[in-house]
Amino acid sequence: MSIEKWFEDYDKLAETGDIEKLADMAVFPMNVVTDVPGGYAAAKQWTREEYVAAMKEAMGGGTADLNLRSKRTPHHLTENLCLVETEATMTIEGQEQTMRYADLLVRTEDGWAFQTMVQGGWGYGWEPAKRG
Repeated sequence: MSIEKWFEDYDKLAETGDIEKLADMAVFPMNVVTDVPGGYAAAKQWTREEYVAAMKEAMGGGTADLNLRSKRTPHHLTENLCLVETEATMTIEGQEQTMRYADLLVRTEDGWAFQTMVQGGWGYGWEPAKRG
């Protein structure tokens, strides 16, 4: 399955808010990288349960009413690792908002799966990343 087809399937599930099936498309623990208000990065590993809880909060009943449009640019690091940059535009309460994020997809025996999510703005209440 191509990266484009994988995202097509992902987007259909996101539209309907089927978080459990979205979680089936991932490898856990999942790396999540974001930033913390105040200017520092934060990194965590989520279990499936943590991912499902966070996505239910973020997506609610799905993305269908957001008029979400995404432009994705895959960068194959190897035949089994693909970093995908996304520029997305959505409409929330009549206001158009844009966001940029990246996902690391890894090829598994069952096909592509996402393993790392990188997006700013999720780090409220998270501990800033520390070196060492």
